[in-house]
Amino acid sequence: MTQLGLPDSIQACLFDLDGVVTRTAVVHAAAWKEAFDAFLRDYEGAQARPFDAVADYDEYVDGRPRADGVRAFLASRGIRLPEGSPGDPPDARTVHGLGNRKNVLVLEKIRTGGVQAYEGTLRYLEAVRAEGLRTAIVSSSANCRDVLRAVGAEHFFDVRIDGVVASARKLPGKPHPDTFLAAARDLGVAASRAAVFEDALAGMDAGRAGGFGYVVGVDRVGQTDALYAHGASVVVKDLAELGGAR
Repeated sequence: MTQLGLPDSIQACLFDLDGVVTRTAVVHAAAWKEAFDAFLRDYEGAQARPFDAVADYDEYVDGRPRADGVRAFLASRGIRLPEGSPGDPPDARTVHGLGNRKNVLVLEKIRTGGVQAYEGTLRYLEAVRAEGLRTAIVSSSANCRDVLRAVGAEHFFDVRIDGVVASARKLPGKPHPDTFLAAARDLGVAASRAAVFEDALAGMDAGRAGGFGYVVGVDRVGQTDALYAHGASVVVKDLAELGGAR
């Protein structure tokens, strides 16, 4: 193992955004809860069971593209909506409309509350770059570049595969490995020589399915066992624990 806590064979590091680099996972969870709860009350009435911002978020939406998260959660409640189209207004009763409502809410929360990065991750990124490893950000968020710029972290990454790029390239999102595989290809590195850094169970699944050389689970919410069960090679609470970060 290197001083970065990675196997000697690793040449590139592929980082998720929300919950790994930035403290935005909790913001996304709150926005999903607000959007889903309003929809459920309208759809099922006062007896509707609210969205659980921990269990439902982790199981159905965390790490997935927005529309996939809508479909997965609604399917868990036996609800099926028309697909609609990506340009649907946020009050449309469609998969894309509900997803767009969530996006409006998360952008409002980011604007009013700001965005913060995990200092341990920034120190680790500095160490990774100092060792000459190549880096990519891999996120389902269409707001990825704006968030990175807001925390001054865009310069840490050689490659960005986010919701915008994935849509343009028609790449399926996590738990499929395609976005991580695309990042490795863009970096010119085989998956077996790349490490994935993720906090979402869907991201763990993607890392395992893609045959990556090392999969680091980042446990921000007390789900260490689940991260291991979904394919983590190691689980840490902060990337600074891996070493190299001063």
